[in-house]
Amino acid sequence: MSFLRLGVNIDHVATIRNARGAAYPDPVRAAELALMAGADGITAHLREDRRHISDADIDALAVVLKRRGRPLNFEMAVTSEMEAIALRHLPHAACLVPERREEVTTEGGLDLIKGHNNVAPVVGRLAAAGIRVSCFIDADLDQVAAAKAMGAQVVELHTGAYCDAVRDGDPRAAEHLSRLAAAAAEAGRLGLEVHAGHGIDFETVKPIAAIPQVVELNIGHFLIGEAIFIGLPAAITQMRALMDQVRGEKAA
Repeated sequence: MSFLRLGVNIDHVATIRNARGAAYPDPVRAAELALMAGADGITAHLREDRRHISDADIDALAVVLKRRGRPLNFEMAVTSEMEAIALRHLPHAACLVPERREEVTTEGGLDLIKGHNNVAPVVGRLAAAGIRVSCFIDADLDQVAAAKAMGAQVVELHTGAYCDAVRDGDPRAAEHLSRLAAAAAEAGRLGLEVHAGHGIDFETVKPIAAIPQVVELNIGHFLIGEAIFIGLPAAITQMRALMDQVRGEKAA
């Protein structure tokens, strides 16, 4: 199987910073450490309420990552404000996600069927500007088809249901994994690049990494949490090792 990329989401470094209203810990420093430890790119979600990542963080990340020649995956709600920010910075990729102000974290995938008239024009404008557009969706074949129809280049499959089931000892974990594999296979058949993310930890990463169509995992909360105990570089190195055990080191 091909080499599997690791995108590290540094949102919750900003969450810790914002808890004290201080200037540290700095998510940009976390991004640089992540890249040195083996991350292939950085993901950051600029929310409407700015609960973690700030506009200044995106400004700084765009500069640092461009200088290092590494991609920024800009997670964004489908709003005119976020579209304008994306078009100003022109990140490597924009991942369109659902967003509700009252949610603790993203609770599921974007509904591309119900939201077609709102999402499709944004996909078109971002893609026309040279941004690689990804849609964060549940492992549903109809949602995969809708992403293809509206011109997205990438789908990111929401892995939260599978990861939660594994941690809870829920026997439906195998069913959730099967749905992820089927959605990834269909996306690959349609010519879409396949990413996966949400809730992935050391226990759940290998079965997801074993899905052959998946070329990138985006992992954040677990790695930042684990960094409290073993440090961010060590957490990323361990995650990278588990991924490589499945795919073969650098697809060797």
